[in-house]
Amino acid sequence: MEARRKALLAAAAAESKQAGDVVVLDLQEHSPVTDFFVIGSGSNRVQIKAIMEAVEEALEASGERAHRAEGRRDGRWVLLDFGDVVVHIFDPRERAFYNLERLWGDAPIVER
Repeated sequence: MEARRKALLAAAAAESKQAGDVVVLDLQEHSPVTDFFVIGSGSNRVQIKAIMEAVEEALEASGERAHRAEGRRDGRWVLLDFGDVVVHIFDPRERAFYNLERLWGDAPIVER
C-alpha cells in the first residue's frame, strides 16, 4: 500500500475512536527513516489503547502489520511503526512535552 494512503487510513482509524488533534506530517523530504508521521491524542489510557487497536485493525485489514510497537503497557505514548508510516498516540501531557509538530515543524501537514 502506498505510504500516503496508509497514513490517511491510520488517521481515519484514530479519529474513529475520537483521537484528538490528529495530524499527518509528510516527512519524505525531511527524514531518511520514515515517510509520514500520524500524531494523535487520547484523553486516558483506555482511549489510547482503543485508538491503537483501531489503527492496527484498519491497517491489518489492508495487509499491513506494525514492524514494532512501543508503549503498549504504559499507555501514555504509543508508537506503531509501519515502516514508511509511524503512528504516535499520546496522552495530552506527553504530546505537549515532546511536541513532535514543533520538532518536525518544517514538514508539511497533509490535508485530508
